[in-house]
Amino acid sequence: MPLMRLQKYLSQAGICSRREAEKGILNGFVKINGAVVSELGVKVEPDMDKVEYKGKPAVISKRMLYIALNKPAGYLSACKDKRDKTILDIIKIKERIYPIGRLDKDSCGLILLTNDGSIHHRLLHPSFDHEKEYEVTVEKPIVDSDLLKMEKGIVIDGVKTREARTERISANFFSIILKEGRKRQIRRMMEALGYRVIKLKRIRFTNVLLNGLKEGGWRYLSKKEVENLLKISLSDK
Repeated sequence: MPLMRLQKYLSQAGICSRREAEKGILNGFVKINGAVVSELGVKVEPDMDKVEYKGKPAVISKRMLYIALNKPAGYLSACKDKRDKTILDIIKIKERIYPIGRLDKDSCGLILLTNDGSIHHRLLHPSFDHEKEYEVTVEKPIVDSDLLKMEKGIVIDGVKTREARTERISANFFSIILKEGRKRQIRRMMEALGYRVIKLKRIRFTNVLLNGLKEGGWRYLSKKEVENLLKISLSDK
């Protein structure tokens, strides 16, 4: 593997974004072969140099992994937590993988995980229009005018949500497609309209569908799914 800038190496190792890596380097969080590096512009030889970030090894896996998980409610979309169960308690493999985005603890459904740092950060960047589709059940029937308000955008914390698409499935059950992922966005949109969410389930992330994957189950993405995901990422402006 050719020489690589340190911040790019950390990104591809799945540690953080390149911008965050630059901050980490300047703050003295990074070591190369045991020596602290605190200046930008340093390059590493991936096959030879030992890189650490905050005392932990940063390694680019030779095998890129792309995984789909049907997250059950009650699990955190995090790599570790002292009190709660996380999605990595379900997926037990030796490689280090990271979730692409999050679902809150009470929500369930599709979440993607990877050790491909470059695609991880591009798929999460808010400037890109990656669709995420959800099924939502609320405690009382939702009126058409409120579905329309969700489509046009609702102000949360002084900022209007981006336009969305909705489709009624039954009186209190509908689907919504978002192109952003603000914290607890759907729940907060519903609260603003006077509804309480009973169940929230993500069924699609870009081109990857949940389909028949059972709750708590996971699988490796197919070759075609990975190719399409990489194509989407590389085509982002």
